[in-house]
Amino acid sequence: MSGRIRRRDLRLLPVAVGVWVAALVTTNDPDVAGILAAALWTAATGMLAVTILRRRFCDDSRPPRTGIAIATVTLAFAAAAVSHTAMSVPDRDRALALPLTGGRVVAIEADVTGKVESSATGWRFDAVATSVRAGGDVTATRVPVVVRTAERSVGLDLGATVLLTGSAAPARSGERAVLIITASDPPEVVAQPRGPLALASTLRTALLTQASSLPQPGAGLVAGLAVGDTAGVTVELDAQMKTASLSHLTAVSGANCALVVGIAFLGAGMLGLRRPWRVTIGLAALSGFVILVSPEPSVVRAAAMAAIAMLAALLGRAGAGASVLCLAIVICLIADPWLAGSIGFALSSAATAALILFAGPVSDSLRHFMPRPLALAIAVPAAAQLACTPILVMIDPRLPVYAVLANALTAPAAPLATIAGLAACLSVGAPLLASGLTAIAWVPCAWIAATAQAVDAVPGNSIAWVPDAPGVVLAAALCTALLLAVLPGTPRRVRRASTALVALAVGGVVGSGLVTGPLERARTPDDWAIAVCDVGQGDGVLLRSSDAVALVDTGPDPEALGACLNRFGVSRIDLLVLTHFDLDHVGGTDAVIGRVGTVLHGPVTDSQEDQLLARLAAAGASVRTGSAGMAGALGGADWEVLWPRRSASGFAPGNDSSVVIDVRGGGIPAVLLLGDLSETPQLTLGAALRSTYDVVKVSHHGSADQAESLYRRLGARVALIGVGKNSYGHPREETIALLRSLGHEIVRTDETGAAALTMTDGGIRVWRQRVPPPG
Repeated sequence: MSGRIRRRDLRLLPVAVGVWVAALVTTNDPDVAGILAAALWTAATGMLAVTILRRRFCDDSRPPRTGIAIATVTLAFAAAAVSHTAMSVPDRDRALALPLTGGRVVAIEADVTGKVESSATGWRFDAVATSVRAGGDVTATRVPVVVRTAERSVGLDLGATVLLTGSAAPARSGERAVLIITASDPPEVVAQPRGPLALASTLRTALLTQASSLPQPGAGLVAGLAVGDTAGVTVELDAQMKTASLSHLTAVSGANCALVVGIAFLGAGMLGLRRPWRVTIGLAALSGFVILVSPEPSVVRAAAMAAIAMLAALLGRAGAGASVLCLAIVICLIADPWLAGSIGFALSSAATAALILFAGPVSDSLRHFMPRPLALAIAVPAAAQLACTPILVMIDPRLPVYAVLANALTAPAAPLATIAGLAACLSVGAPLLASGLTAIAWVPCAWIAATAQAVDAVPGNSIAWVPDAPGVVLAAALCTALLLAVLPGTPRRVRRASTALVALAVGGVVGSGLVTGPLERARTPDDWAIAVCDVGQGDGVLLRSSDAVALVDTGPDPEALGACLNRFGVSRIDLLVLTHFDLDHVGGTDAVIGRVGTVLHGPVTDSQEDQLLARLAAAGASVRTGSAGMAGALGGADWEVLWPRRSASGFAPGNDSSVVIDVRGGGIPAVLLLGDLSETPQLTLGAALRSTYDVVKVSHHGSADQAESLYRRLGARVALIGVGKNSYGHPREETIALLRSLGHEIVRTDETGAAALTMTDGGIRVWRQRVPPPG
């Protein structure tokens, strides 16, 4: 590869980093935005003035030093991003000053500004609130919000205007959204999407409909790869894609934008159009594509980069890729400073930077051991994976073992699926053609799904990693060392040190895997009656009497549940209770399929839930819908379903129709597991309770929507909270304060990991995997 093509210009890198840091600081602490903006503008103006005065009065005709120019530009662009944050503060403060606490109901009118996506608790979407009614007052405002709803209303899509009621809570600092709205009822769509947004909604829906007639799981990926719509992706496939590190394929990014622009350029060139017209057509196609797929952070970054590259082509200046990327990042952060805290934006930027800077050199190194095409096929995903791993472990502290292999195997399939799927999406007016193109797109999608399934089935497909900041630092050090070990031109001593560090890390991970598992099992009590699994943000509770075991919910991740079952020596589940079908309660079911006796489940609302139950039944389980009055035995213990009642049909399927089960006797302390019930059904349930309890599984991961009177009535000694990293604020401080005021011993898995309860002569003994922090 020639030096001209390999030329890189990193002079804009300090500018991008400086703007990113400034945006990150001020979006996390908006109160300092005004002062910092003034300081940055003053500094930038001062440096520019000094440069001009020096040239004018000191007869200095030399161009300004590069360092001074870069510093001036950095200060100016950072000031622009910080100023954007500062200008939003009054509206954000006005919204946060509304009377929102105490579970107060608010009414909001909002414009939907993001994709309506499936989540662990139903559906979620980004919106801009135009009016908020709280405490009898109506406040006109324009602030971004995140809306969560159990059901998706007809017509709810990007560009719609909705009315909704529910509870509101402040979002975490650093997030674009000011409020998180939990809708009590499905949003009322008062205005459908209009213009291009309406057309985009129609095209996406048509593609989903076309794909739904094809075999799963590949059918769910057709719309995902073409337009980033993952509504058709099954829960199981989503988990498998994450395990194989392939989930980025359904997050529309630079590759998709490059395909769209490339096709537009090629078509314009075939028509004999000149460069300005080709660029104009390319920009038009890019704009339409962004509207079609919705402006996600990675799409915004990729679109900005593509637009800048096209303008450079129009001017005849094919700038270095790194400069284009840095300029795209700067423009995006000025337009939307909250992108600085977006994991999606960071992953997209890191992956693109790795491809620009390292894919070629890594390929050159690998060419010494393999053919050039194979070297490039491996180098591209390897470079991207090395750049993204330190960010990924912030979300999920695991290292995917086969990520590079999986991405290399699916690399040829992804663009084929994207092109065919996008063509099918745009052929909505010709049903026969659209059907044929969708079928063509399904073939590479099926290959991608099969690859994800194969990787998920391979033992040891991921390695547990150190969580939080230490894990990020270690991952960054390891990835840097691995990159230095394979890059050509690395000094010999550095390469040797890097190789030694990688070998040490690999040996340590392998050794830890061989030793840690047995040691963890050895220190786990074997006389437990109740065990709480650490499955992240979700529930998974084991109950054991004699040799019989019940599992209440499976958490969101089969691997996490499988690790818990291994820890506590569980190979067979006699009774599986799926309280309801949110992902954080059923996502780990794959870990127990084929070893379940009886399944009790909450109300079923869609075909995916039916499919999950059908798979359990096909593997030998007896499947029954849980309702109040059902009872049975678990070893020497008795269990009884207390909720949902047939007479309480006013509660919609989902959280408020969770199966609530009472288990006691046979060595199990009296325990009540509340699923995700909110305050109103808790009050209805509490009126019928005739006994006190030793243990309560706190409802909905410790949300604020709790009935204090119920917990007082229960009189429990131990409160269990299944919770992990989340954006909901679970467990809420007011709920923790309530439990402490009632004298509960609180066991929360985000602090203690797994936990086990054992009946003793003195009461209940609690074992924790980790010592919780003080306070």
